[in-house]
Amino acid sequence: MFTPADLIAYLDEALPVESMAAIEEALRHDPKLTQQLTEMVARRDSGVHSLGEIWRRYRLSCPSREQLGSQLLGILLEEESGFINFHIETVGCRYCQANLGDLKLQQSAAADHAAVDRANSRRKKYFQSSAGHLHAAKG
Repeated sequence: MFTPADLIAYLDEALPVESMAAIEEALRHDPKLTQQLTEMVARRDSGVHSLGEIWRRYRLSCPSREQLGSQLLGILLEEESGFINFHIETVGCRYCQANLGDLKLQQSAAADHAAVDRANSRRKKYFQSSAGHLHAAKG
């Protein structure tokens, strides 16, 4: 039912949520699958890895946080931007999706903070200019 690649991706938490849930459900009811997964974990922990396993485990194809931030700003070359879109949308890398989501939240919070700062600055300028007029009118 599940391939070894599926189980490795499960261990790396690199599957879509629906697939992760399906494997977790199967593990609850299938002792053979549980044994297979246990053997894979033992093999992995003993230091026996394939090149593909190493590549997936250390997320060598994932863009850096800096690259994801540059993607948000729209300043990457078309090639890099295309790869990141493919990695996030087609491959569905949950780690990069989460990283990008976090960067979007930070960007939104920074924009909100800047808007508040601008409003406070305007308010202060209006007050200072009004105070000057009131002082001149008083004298």
